Amino acid sequence: MALKLFHCHEARSMRSLWLINELKLDVDVVLFSFGRALRSDDYLSRHPLGRVPCLEDGELTLFESGAIAEYLCEIYDDGVLWRAPGHKERPEWLQWIHYAETMTVHAANLTQQAIVISDPALRSPTVQKLETRRLGKAIEVLESQLQDRDYLLASGFSAADVGVGYSLHVGRLFTDIEAYPNVAAYYQRLSSREAFKQSLPAMDAEHKIYTQQNYWLTE
Repeated sequence: MALKLFHCHEARSMRSLWLINELKLDVDVVLFSFGRALRSDDYLSRHPLGRVPCLEDGELTLFESGAIAEYLCEIYDDGVLWRAPGHKERPEWLQWIHYAETMTVHAANLTQQAIVISDPALRSPTVQKLETRRLGKAIEVLESQLQDRDYLLASGFSAADVGVGYSLHVGRLFTDIEAYPNVAAYYQRLSSREAFKQSLPAMDAEHKIYTQQNYWLTE
């Protein structure tokens, strides 16, 4: 039986879809527009907050992207993307799996300001500047981590790179990652992966959250 993933283009569910693609698993993607469609009684019975991702695997339902990543690796990975309990990189793998959300929360707040709040008069320049700085600080951590390696772990690519890579994919819409050469090269490596490309919406897809090349603040 194929997995079922409830998904919005380039929302946090892209993190789950990318990992599923890396694992080469069959998946039935149920695509939603970003907004009220997620508030139906049927969907709320799956995800009580009406958000994505939500993953169904047989009788199991999960709705946190970090938990979904750990579950998929534990059940379906052959040791390439996972670092199992007892592996020397296990603690570091867990750290970066969850650091992904540390980054994403700043990009999500900026998405609220730039896109979800449609009336510019209601947007907060203070919040936008603060969240942009916080996002930059989070990216600086990656810049340091990537000084002597191509991926977050010394042993190479893992599911942690999928999680953080998604956060960077969205974060780059709100700050110029070219200011961080290690991070820029890292994103280039990640975005060249076939599984990443398969997770992106088509150029002419409907219901995309992000429709501009970037949303950088201008003074």
